[in-house]
Amino acid sequence: MRFATYRRAGSPVQAGVVSGAGLHPLKPDVSVLSLVQAGLPAALEAGEDALGRPPVPLDSVRLLPPLAPPTIRDFVAFEEHVEGIAGEVVPEWHQAPTFYFTNPYALIGAHDDVPVPAGCELLDFELEVAVVVGRDGASLSAEAARDHIFGYTVFNDWSARDLQRREMKVLLGPAKGKDFASTLGPWLVTADELEPYRDDDGFLALDLRASVNGQLIGQDLLSNMGWPFEELIAYASRSTEVRAGDVLGSGTCGNGGCLAELWGRRQRTEPPPLRPGDVVELSVEGIGTVRNRVVEGKTVPPVRAARPRSFPRTRKRG
Repeated sequence: MRFATYRRAGSPVQAGVVSGAGLHPLKPDVSVLSLVQAGLPAALEAGEDALGRPPVPLDSVRLLPPLAPPTIRDFVAFEEHVEGIAGEVVPEWHQAPTFYFTNPYALIGAHDDVPVPAGCELLDFELEVAVVVGRDGASLSAEAARDHIFGYTVFNDWSARDLQRREMKVLLGPAKGKDFASTLGPWLVTADELEPYRDDDGFLALDLRASVNGQLIGQDLLSNMGWPFEELIAYASRSTEVRAGDVLGSGTCGNGGCLAELWGRRQRTEPPPLRPGDVVELSVEGIGTVRNRVVEGKTVPPVRAARPRSFPRTRKRG
């Protein structure tokens, strides 16, 4: 089943079920997050009930991010991506899945415009799949974590590469290199729909494709991840907890899942960084497609540099 969040002109935000006929509205007091928190069986029952209601045409609505997650963790689970970006894969990458937290307030919908963040000259996309946690849990095993998966959605972790590089030289981050925009959409597909794609090693063998202005930039398989999503959830819950509605990104796929991987391999910024007017389209087999246009960013106050400090400095007494 596929759950979406949308808005019609002049109407409040609404959640619905996607079918070939359009969007079937759920009850007005029901959100996709509340369905996730209620659990997959209850969500499927509510969805079946909604399918009996007259559909709303997809082309008459604005698709919003399918849910408002409490947290977003983004992993780096594709070895080819790491090798292309960094030129090597350090042994520590293999020891455990690594992630960072990003901004749940900066989510945008499947077809929303993406403003260039202030100070950015190297704007990039990242083709990912995100898993949505469907049950609370702490210090889970990977086997237990499979029962905590509600569903999946397409994730574009937009990246300001120049801002990111500066931040990570301070051995912290990324922060402003990442937190300005993340696309989730076009809807949330429940886990049962994607089980037919699971391979013998437990990975989802979904085709992933990224295009800019209609030109194919990258293509990969989701099954090329170093760890399946169950392992990512288990690691995220280690010595803490995950909660229903949490979103975990797979990390960027390889073979052109972002521009920076290609820049690293070719040792030049080719293809060029994204500019206003560019259209980025990311498609994931079994889930759907998100398509966002880059637009000019807003003017924001400048950043002040830190004051110089002389060492040692003694505290004034008196």
